[in-house]
Amino acid sequence: MNREPDFLENLRAEFSSFRTWLDRAIVLGYAVLAGLFVVGFTLAAEWAFGLFERLYHAQPWAVLIWTPLATAGIVAITRRWFPAASGSGIPQVKAALDDELPPPERSRFASLRLTLAKIVLGTASFAAGLSVGREGPSVQVAAGVMQHARRWLSPRTTIDARALLVAGGAAGIAGAFNAPLAGVVFAIEELVGRLEARASGVVIAAIVLAGLVAVSAFGNFSYFGRIQVPRLGWDIAGPGLGVALACGVAGGVFSRLMIASLTNAPQRLTRLRARAPVRFAAVCGLLVAAMGLASGGATFGAGSEAVKQMLAGHDELTPVYTLLKFIATWVTAWSGVPGGIFAPSLSIGAGIGDAVASAAGQGLGPALIAMGMAGFLAAVTQAPLTAFIIVMEMVDGHAMVLSLMACAMLASLVSRMISRPLYEALAEHMVAAVVRPEPVPPPVAAVAAEPPAAAVESSPEPSPEPQPPAGPQSATER
Repeated sequence: MNREPDFLENLRAEFSSFRTWLDRAIVLGYAVLAGLFVVGFTLAAEWAFGLFERLYHAQPWAVLIWTPLATAGIVAITRRWFPAASGSGIPQVKAALDDELPPPERSRFASLRLTLAKIVLGTASFAAGLSVGREGPSVQVAAGVMQHARRWLSPRTTIDARALLVAGGAAGIAGAFNAPLAGVVFAIEELVGRLEARASGVVIAAIVLAGLVAVSAFGNFSYFGRIQVPRLGWDIAGPGLGVALACGVAGGVFSRLMIASLTNAPQRLTRLRARAPVRFAAVCGLLVAAMGLASGGATFGAGSEAVKQMLAGHDELTPVYTLLKFIATWVTAWSGVPGGIFAPSLSIGAGIGDAVASAAGQGLGPALIAMGMAGFLAAVTQAPLTAFIIVMEMVDGHAMVLSLMACAMLASLVSRMISRPLYEALAEHMVAAVVRPEPVPPPVAAVAAEPPAAAVESSPEPSPEPQPPAGPQSATER
């Protein structure tokens, strides 16, 4: 029979072990450090993209040389020394949390070394003008920092490596978007499926401290400001349904393309990428540069400025921009550079919502743009709760909670009919490459040079010249 807790007894138990409190202080210190790394990555990415914009405005055609060369260099360094830093970073953290992966192999996908590499190479991707975001990489950055805390904890601590990885991933999302609630939901919906009671305190503490560091650096602001939402009624039902269906189809196709491109599907271009990855990356960089020139520079970078302009009603981008941004983000990810797709996905979704708002013509622009952002992100990640909460916190859209939730859920359902979950498929591919590596065939030259053992054993000894028979042979001789 359960009895009521004894306050004094529990208080004595809490303060009975100095080592327990030291472990907690270490984890909290690393949470602050994770927030500092995310803030540093944010500042470095913005500075690097500012350099690229100055180059683009000074000599627009120079990007046709700079972007391919920079992309090839980033991919060459990544593949040579930091292969696990390639791509978003969220699949790597999911792979590190996979039960099938041996615990000693977790550092292959999340470590302090990879954190530093992700920051440097991710910043270089922004300097190249590629269509990347910093939010997904921030998950791997913060998870690598939190994972490093494990070596300083006592052997008897109840804080395990999984809890540290989850806390780091959630803190990365919270710090990157200035969205603490989204960090908690992301940890539950995308990383672990459920949050254990003993890990919840570590996760929430990491989110709070990383969020406080971000707020101290940038202020308590909404990422895209506060949108002006008109009174919503049944007049938004038709356009909103159109946005949700369009985002669901587009996001499902995007996710399927990404899975096919990044899991070595048997396609001609994928085989070409495997044979000459650096040259393939240079071609991808050239395509991104050409699309950026064609769109007047709108498809370069994360696309956050374009979204801010659309939400403020100062800019109206054509559907061609949305298509080019879609292709540029896919090609950038296919090249293998370190970079995320969260912010570009929000930009693509905003373009879809803006196109539907232009066709509807009812003054519903900001509302439909926000719904497009939530819908496309939910369709790509198939994590609708995380998507709608991120957008709600980024636009301060509490008046649109139901609309954003409905759009994200419907878009995610449509996407599931077209594609598997993106991050889950990529994480499974990464784990399989470690747990079940493909056998390496022996060199062809070595096989040809050595005759089969059976043939050697069965070959007869050289015999002398046969003599002509002297007479009829007996049956035994025959």
